[in-house]
Amino acid sequence: MGTIPASELIINEDGSIFHLHLKPGQVADKIILVGDPERVNSVASFFDYQECEVSSREFHSITGTYQGKRITALSHGIGSDNIDIVLTELDALVNIDFETRTIKNQFTPLTLVRVGTSGSLQPELTIGNYVAAEKSIGFDGVLYFYANTEKIRDLSLEKALLEQLDWKIEGLKPYVVSADESLIRQIARNDIHKGYTIAANGFYGPQGRKVRLALRDPFLNSKIEQFHFNGKKITNYEMESSSLAGLATLMGHRAMTVCCIIAGRVNHRMNTEYKGNMTDLIDTVLQRI
Repeated sequence: MGTIPASELIINEDGSIFHLHLKPGQVADKIILVGDPERVNSVASFFDYQECEVSSREFHSITGTYQGKRITALSHGIGSDNIDIVLTELDALVNIDFETRTIKNQFTPLTLVRVGTSGSLQPELTIGNYVAAEKSIGFDGVLYFYANTEKIRDLSLEKALLEQLDWKIEGLKPYVVSADESLIRQIARNDIHKGYTIAANGFYGPQGRKVRLALRDPFLNSKIEQFHFNGKKITNYEMESSSLAGLATLMGHRAMTVCCIIAGRVNHRMNTEYKGNMTDLIDTVLQRI
């Protein structure tokens, strides 16, 4: 590929990557991703030792050690567009030589677990349950800007989605990617539900919430609840799992998303006091990563 131009790989004057403001060596190969910058402090509160802390915009990171494991806790903000930034810059920090702006000969794989919140689309998944995104259904479009995605997408599931959902959203087609299977086994084990997760490109209309504006397909959520494929249902909504799983797979990293259910979209219930559940989930992921 040769030298990467300064306009494509943007490095700050202090030698840090453009958005995250992290420098090579400041990121661990085990990374816990969260949406809320404040939640990084919750993850780091479990660390035995904190090595460095960096904040820039919505991107807050703390690298430290937990039970002998070097781990980085990093916030990505909201949305799959932010995941595109975070994944690209994390990969650059470990796999590109910043001095020569060239790809390193030796590849360094990362293990990334996103710990987030989610809304349930099935009545059996109640508030407080944990769901690991075995497959992610992207309503975001990020992956389509990259080459060779057909090799990592579940094309048969994509076809079933278009047919069963009678897809009406013009200019956007859902894509489907899988999380790293070995990482799902490692983190979810037998006590965390494994499901099919939708990653929406918005919180209100794209997740079927009607506030003041009419929806293009007001029956989409009902169709999603009834969807079935090889004995599997669509379990929950969130906003980042598809671009995380897809980009990580294309880059050669291991990634997955696990969420705490805080909203029941079927029974219209919501829990805004979910911090205790999130703390328990963070503790579990730290032990297993």
